[in-house]
Amino acid sequence: MKIEQVAAITWTIREACKTAEDFRISMQKLADIGYKAVQVSSRPPVELMSNAEVVEACQTAGLTICATHENADAILNNTETAIQNLKELSCTYTAYPFPANLDLGDVDVLKDFCDKLDKAGAAFREEGLVLTYHNHAIEFQKVAGKTILDTIYDETDPSNLQGEIDTYWVQSGGGNPVEWCQKLNNRLPLLHMKDLGVYSGNESTMTEIGAGNLDFKAILKVAESAGCQWFIVEQDECPGDPFESLKQSFDYIRVNLVV
Repeated sequence: MKIEQVAAITWTIREACKTAEDFRISMQKLADIGYKAVQVSSRPPVELMSNAEVVEACQTAGLTICATHENADAILNNTETAIQNLKELSCTYTAYPFPANLDLGDVDVLKDFCDKLDKAGAAFREEGLVLTYHNHAIEFQKVAGKTILDTIYDETDPSNLQGEIDTYWVQSGGGNPVEWCQKLNNRLPLLHMKDLGVYSGNESTMTEIGAGNLDFKAILKVAESAGCQWFIVEQDECPGDPFESLKQSFDYIRVNLVV
């Protein structure tokens, strides 16, 4: 992994991305930390900041938009709009963010979900774009003898749906991030780097990279072998200023993990 492949996701700094001016300032802050790329998740509404203005803000800061999180409903039910949005952001990759309001423990619902992901992914592929899937812990529930995440990847064509493995949520769900990077060999363009630590109260929590217990050297070695293109730092909740957390993670990665 090279430092140019390390990105930050705007979800971590979502409270600083609500207006156009805040977004511009935030992109420059990410660049000042050293990031060269960004995954656009949280951003101002289009009526406050157009896609062209988002692109301009990122370009001005010297940031590549490496991926997005398009709206989940739009991906499945208004696919052409999601595709157009991605094109306007000059971006190849997006990720289905979260299966909200879906009972994936129901076999029929899960099958329909997989079919819709596959169909949407095919539409993205036909436009030269890539749909990936971003997991949480919920997909490690077992349905009909295997995890929901296994079913999602087994029941979709690799050319239509690829992976955005989230290291924290895999571990939190009882999986192994290294094994999941191996499972998605040649199907893993994006990786969410999110560390896992433990409170004194015996509860797990998200931490800055290097402050937790995940073996990122092992994870990154396998992810690179699987063909990962972008290594995206995400921390849903931070103990203080999220920019400081992103800086701590970036500095650790720069010193300990990049080649």
